Amino acid sequence: MTPSKLYSWPGSGNGYKIRLLASLLGIKLDVVNIDRRSDEHHSAEFLAINPRGQVPVLVDGDKTFTDSAAILTYLAGSYPNPGSIKAPSSFWSNDIAEQAAIIDWLAFAASWIQTGVATARYIRLFHPDDTSASTESIVARATVKGHKSLEILQARLLANEWLVLGRPTIADIAVFVYVSLAPAGNISLEPYPAIQNWIARIHDLPGFIPFE
Repeated sequence: MTPSKLYSWPGSGNGYKIRLLASLLGIKLDVVNIDRRSDEHHSAEFLAINPRGQVPVLVDGDKTFTDSAAILTYLAGSYPNPGSIKAPSSFWSNDIAEQAAIIDWLAFAASWIQTGVATARYIRLFHPDDTSASTESIVARATVKGHKSLEILQARLLANEWLVLGRPTIADIAVFVYVSLAPAGNISLEPYPAIQNWIARIHDLPGFIPFE
């Protein structure tokens, strides 16, 4: 069976979400790293795969998915846990109410986390010399949004070991990545011990791989 092809680049947090879930589920992927520095994601060849010009992209046979949340859902719903013949994996669910609970946090990752800690990290990491007033204003707003999202997450994790369903799901994977990378955007996790403990639990999952 030909492995699904994942287009990404090493520095992509959203791409790491897919690689992490694949490792947790023992899924073999053919990872194709796009050269972001040469603008390969805007090349004609890549735009033919994803007209949005973004990674990650998963190509599985005749199916193509161009959003990390969609890819997480597809993989978690298609592959069983290692050693199990049941599908979907425990990172997803066949129950509609449980699916909705997971999607609620996927949306949180795509909105609050993306426009908060992820945006602050992106600017500080990839545009460290841009000190223009407009950029600093974006960073300031992202920092406020980042801390607010961490407060919401902290409150959730004070009462719950995992975000939903009492077990790790793709909700945790989707939210975890950019939250764990928040310090790169000068947003400290020190005030949020429940989040730090949750990050440690994710690190302890069998098959966990670090961000590279």
